[in-house]
Amino acid sequence: MQKAWTPPVRIVFGVATLLSIFSTLQSYRISMLSMKEPMDVEVWRLLVLNSFGYWYVPAALTGPIFRLTQRFPIESTRRIRALAWHALGGAAFSLVHLVCTMTVVVALWPRAPYPFATRVQRIFLTNLDWALMTYSAIVGLSYALGYYRESKARAIRAAHLEARLAEARLKTLEAELHPHFLFNTLHAISTLVHTQPESADRMISRLSDLLRITFSRSGAACVPLHEELAFLQKYLEIEQTRFQDRLTVEYAIDPDTLDAEVPRLILQPLVENAIKHGVAPRTGPGTVSLASRHDGAQLCLMVRDNGVGLSGGDRAKLHHGVGLSNTRDRLECLYGTAHSLDFIEAGEGLTVEMRLPFHRVSSDSDETTTRVA
Repeated sequence: MQKAWTPPVRIVFGVATLLSIFSTLQSYRISMLSMKEPMDVEVWRLLVLNSFGYWYVPAALTGPIFRLTQRFPIESTRRIRALAWHALGGAAFSLVHLVCTMTVVVALWPRAPYPFATRVQRIFLTNLDWALMTYSAIVGLSYALGYYRESKARAIRAAHLEARLAEARLKTLEAELHPHFLFNTLHAISTLVHTQPESADRMISRLSDLLRITFSRSGAACVPLHEELAFLQKYLEIEQTRFQDRLTVEYAIDPDTLDAEVPRLILQPLVENAIKHGVAPRTGPGTVSLASRHDGAQLCLMVRDNGVGLSGGDRAKLHHGVGLSNTRDRLECLYGTAHSLDFIEAGEGLTVEMRLPFHRVSSDSDETTTRVA
């Protein structure tokens, strides 16, 4: 159970006051019905009796009863001990209630037609079942509120744990993507070192710029689209150095989407696959097109190539490759079912369409203008 909690005193005594008024009206009506002849009934005496003799006693003892129930929960392994304590608590509650009631009764009606001992027994036996039921009701309310608060706390802890697990998984996926991308880029550089050293040198310089951009936002899960495009342009400069005139890049970026939030490095694996499976196998020049648009509550991103398309073997490699599998997992981790990633084969080449929830990123710093061809 959680740390002992008791309801606010003002609420407890407010409820007790309302119950006292209700009991007073009920007692007054019963008194009038039981009389053969109409006579004056002192309502203030009934109100004092119901307030201080009946309802304010449970109100004053609500705090200790709550602490007792949370000190001895009945769902624990010591259930018998808890029930024994509650039996003692019920008896003590009944005794305190009797003392307070007798004090009020004697103060209001000092003279009685029968002996004091008889008067005490009569009041005790008359109110015993009510006292025990009231004690049980307070105990039940305490357990119910305790279970509710504990359930709510568990839900919050579970949500925090789920968020931390998702964050850890996302960081793992990003850590997996970095060496994959770096290995592929270094492999491309190694193919030019001996045959085209100047081109290899340019690629190394651009890779340095690329890594600088990557590590400058290494802690961010999402970035504005303009930053993602800036990173992508550095990557494409490396690939254009490698493919020379065989690779053309086209942009159709809606300016309204430049400040849209996108997962960091989400487009690079898609562009890499377009070059690897679309442009590279072509004998002639190839084109990779990048497009974005704001479609209602969604951001639509497209990567299109005019390559050779996908054969059965290429399709299997594409769908099970590290880059694309990583992309799918990251999107699932960030957006759940609120995203889509579709591959469209129509005519020449392949189009990859990604849809994400549209959220704008507010930046305090000046945004770097992205060159869009």
